[in-house]
Amino acid sequence: MNNNGAAPSRMTETSVPLSCVCVISVQETKLRPELIKSVAKRLPLNLRGLLPALVITGMSFCIATAWGQVASKPPQLAITFDDLPAHGPLPPGETRIEVAAKILRAMHDAKLPPIYGFVNGVAISKNPGDAAVLDAWRDAGNPLGNHGWSHLNLNQTSASDFEQDVARNEPVLSERTKGADWHWFRYPFLAEGETPEKRTAFREFLSQNGYKVAAVTMSFADYEWNEPYARCKAKGDAAAIAALGESYLKAADQSADYYRGLSQTLFGRDIPYVLLMHIGAFDAEMLPKLLSLYKSKGFQFVTLQDAEHDEFYRSSIDLGLAAPDSLERGMAERHLPLPSRPAAATQLESLCR
Repeated sequence: MNNNGAAPSRMTETSVPLSCVCVISVQETKLRPELIKSVAKRLPLNLRGLLPALVITGMSFCIATAWGQVASKPPQLAITFDDLPAHGPLPPGETRIEVAAKILRAMHDAKLPPIYGFVNGVAISKNPGDAAVLDAWRDAGNPLGNHGWSHLNLNQTSASDFEQDVARNEPVLSERTKGADWHWFRYPFLAEGETPEKRTAFREFLSQNGYKVAAVTMSFADYEWNEPYARCKAKGDAAAIAALGESYLKAADQSADYYRGLSQTLFGRDIPYVLLMHIGAFDAEMLPKLLSLYKSKGFQFVTLQDAEHDEFYRSSIDLGLAAPDSLERGMAERHLPLPSRPAAATQLESLCR
């Protein structure tokens, strides 16, 4: 029924809007099987199984699907940075604090909400002056999280040694984040343990120590551009640096489309995405353009906490749950094939050699 109490007008196969799927009764329209299939295709994957129950004799329904409602809502993106205070090689004449200052300025100019930076304390033990990066990050109103002291790979380390490495990093965080929540953990290499037993054991450690996991649901391997940028900068090759910038933005653009496609396949909607970035020199150089790209694609920037309030991230907050915490794992759990990804930029390794 519409707002005036009248029955909804009949709709043809071609007139069904994306935001409202109308299912007309068999008795009224002698609904054809091919029309049912057409309507089903307009439903998100998780609602298609309900279609037969919605075809009820003698009645008409117009179902405003969750897919249609979310379609008008801008996709959300929580940006995070790994490897503070130092990631990758520096171009000649540039310092870690200058890299951080560029990133912080771009974040401020784009009016981003507070952004988590995940810390490896070993860098400060090697270069104590780099602690200024963490102080600048906090002074700008951004929180810090735990990335392990020395960026160990859990798949290649015993659970007990890995736990000690995480605990060793905590004083670096606690002394700089009084009154702020630093109990967020980002797995180095996104490696969560090569066996179910190790994965469970470490998640129990995190849970017992009050941690939540900073999941990753969008990434374009931004770190791969930092080393060639330093080489090209040293050679003064402006054309190569311009090519790096083009390929960097193209990869980010294609990656956003890829992960949004996975989310639509799984849930018929955009989950709030958590983007993995690194505090590298080329990331700092490109961040203003990167943020403009995401804005042009309609993204709304949110905090990590806001993003992980979504039901999808329940196992990142309640570490006793076994639900998938990445879109790729979600596809695997449902035995759905991953679509092919665009080829990565193949010249990065050889550029400016």
